Amino acid sequence: MSQGFLGFADNPDWQQAAQDDVQIADVVFNLPLERPYSYVVPDQLRGMLRAGQRVTAPLGRSNRAVTGYCVGVRQSDTQTRRLKPILELLDAEPLIDEAMLELTQWIGQRYLCGWGQVLDSIIPAGVRRRSGTREIRCFELAEDAESRLQSTRLNRQQQAIVDILRSSQQPVAATSLCEEAGCGPGPLSTLQKKGLILPLRMRTEVSGEDTGGPIRKEADLTLNPQQRQALNTILKPIREGVSETLLLHGVTGSGKTEVYIQAIREVVSYGRQAIVLVPEISLTPQTIRRFRSRFKSVAVLHSHMSDADRHWHWQQIAAGRVEVIVGARSAVFAPTPHPGLIVIDEEHEPTFKQDSTPRYHAREVAHQRCQAHGIPLILGSATPTLEAWLRAQRGIYRLVSMPHRVEGRPLPPVVIVDTRNDPRVSRGSSIGRAMQQAIMRALKEKGQVILFLNLRGYSPVVWCRSCGEGVKCGQCDITLTLHRDRNVVVCHSCDFEAEPPQTCPGCGSPAIRFLGTGTQRLDEEVRHLFPQARVLRMDSDSMKRPGSHDEALSSFRRGEVDILLGTQMIAKGLDFPNVTLVGVVDADTMLRQPDLRAAERTFQLIAQVAGRTGRGERAGRVLVQTTVPDDPAVRYASEHDYIGFAGHELAERHDALAPPFSAVARVIFRGPDDQRTRETAIAVAERLRAGRTEETQDVRILGAAPAPILRLRNYWRYHLQICGATSEKVRQLWESVEQSLTLPEDVELAVDVDPMNAR
Repeated sequence: MSQGFLGFADNPDWQQAAQDDVQIADVVFNLPLERPYSYVVPDQLRGMLRAGQRVTAPLGRSNRAVTGYCVGVRQSDTQTRRLKPILELLDAEPLIDEAMLELTQWIGQRYLCGWGQVLDSIIPAGVRRRSGTREIRCFELAEDAESRLQSTRLNRQQQAIVDILRSSQQPVAATSLCEEAGCGPGPLSTLQKKGLILPLRMRTEVSGEDTGGPIRKEADLTLNPQQRQALNTILKPIREGVSETLLLHGVTGSGKTEVYIQAIREVVSYGRQAIVLVPEISLTPQTIRRFRSRFKSVAVLHSHMSDADRHWHWQQIAAGRVEVIVGARSAVFAPTPHPGLIVIDEEHEPTFKQDSTPRYHAREVAHQRCQAHGIPLILGSATPTLEAWLRAQRGIYRLVSMPHRVEGRPLPPVVIVDTRNDPRVSRGSSIGRAMQQAIMRALKEKGQVILFLNLRGYSPVVWCRSCGEGVKCGQCDITLTLHRDRNVVVCHSCDFEAEPPQTCPGCGSPAIRFLGTGTQRLDEEVRHLFPQARVLRMDSDSMKRPGSHDEALSSFRRGEVDILLGTQMIAKGLDFPNVTLVGVVDADTMLRQPDLRAAERTFQLIAQVAGRTGRGERAGRVLVQTTVPDDPAVRYASEHDYIGFAGHELAERHDALAPPFSAVARVIFRGPDDQRTRETAIAVAERLRAGRTEETQDVRILGAAPAPILRLRNYWRYHLQICGATSEKVRQLWESVEQSLTLPEDVELAVDVDPMNAR
């Protein structure tokens, strides 16, 4: 919680800040605070300390030394007061520039968190730790060396060292000195003892390299009229040098990526840089290869890189040596000195929202950054978020439509299969009769098959037949999942593992049943039904080894796999011309979630996975198994009717005053004691209701109530929602109350603005 404006001390030894001759540094820390602390800049740091550098400074009554970020240096104001001094400067150069400082300050305000928390999150650990660098010992001549040399006798090697240092304009590494002088370290030690040379420690960068491997360069493709029209619309703000957000709504297979590439080609020709955000970098090797085949220098930023590699790429980008930066969510903060364009591909993906502090959405951050630099933002998707679609309908974004696939290829027909009366499904099979026949036909015709099921493991439910209760994790309010390949039951929230229970922990009955189907069980069933087929499973359990995603997809592309089955990772950004059948094994798993966006995500996933077929010369088809064939999300997805679904869902949201027709902040409380956590949440909800003013009177407070997952990792969880007409009203109410809140020591809270995760 905010503790107010600190940074003072009663110790009489602290320096006196005088109006005329004392510099003040504003410093923020990785704490949920609203305003910076003020410190005196010691004389020895004057002229060296700048905004964007890290410092250590005494914090709190204990004056413990804490690392923070300098966000401004100024002369002292008209007030005279006692301030603590900066203790140490940690960086020779600022880690980020003024524009990024302003952006991070905006993020802290927009997402109700501390400025220091944002800075600590967006600057990679490898950059903060200077990973990939090493300290080397260097020497230079002492200031009085020339006068002292007149009365000092030197041997040949010592004289050679002095001559080298005389001719050098900067300190020379010890290894270089010894090599050039043809000696060992002895002469260096002797000269140092005589006071003729001075040792220094200098941090030197270790070279990095682009590990993408050699890729054959390719020429740009010829655009069809639809792509050319979309490109011309995008090029207009690029050439005019204005900021505009364009929503590129193109069906799967319409050629959006080629439009991005040729728009970036224009930006690069001006000597500027482009940032391309993709949902999950490890799942889109095709996209990376495609960009590398078109541009001279492409940097890839993702969480699987080593700290040293990430630091090296960060430096290359900051030096302006990179044309295109491709990365996941955090690449929106790439330190481009000459930004010209930001592209967010598959804008609808929830992975663009961070689920830990700072809980920003990359779309909103990119929009803010583009406005600050006066450059365009492109949002591309076949199934845009309803937030983006509504803004396009209202004219806030410019809508660019690409309703047809390249070369006039038709969208695949989607068949909805009602499994309520399917005899195979009734007997416990995951593959219904129609799906089995469709797979047999596709394999017979030498086509490839993709099967989508968004549940990991073998059986997602461990259930006691006697008492009717699910067997849950001991630390979480979540039913355990059986992973039969390792013969363990697993909690997919805290990763708890144990041997499968023989008896019910609640009633002691041996009537334990493993129900439902996950990708492991589907894999087993498919191999049994189609023994001659080559089957590959892709989920987070089978794709743990580095490079396994790319290896698996390359194998499928080469035709070495007949049936590819898996979770969401096979629904994103994949282009396989020989896929003639896509099967959605259970569309209901997404609809059953207690989430405002359940219908929207169901539509998006069905539409996206359906788009993986019919992308080549061969026609494709899609089968969707469901027990709710009349659900609007399923029905509209089967008709490839995004506009119809968006209209229906927006009408439902409008009537409920739900996002995007309102702004929401979710406040989550967690603590080890159930009652204390619940009482704290209720008390904060009451404070918020009582704290409403005339300006915020229409802001609604929903809750407090148990979170959908009441207990997680041994913490009890409650939440409330603040709902207002605008995000400004929500922020205004929260900040007016937050400053005066006092929580029990063992209860924590987190604020999630524009929440995407309902758990």
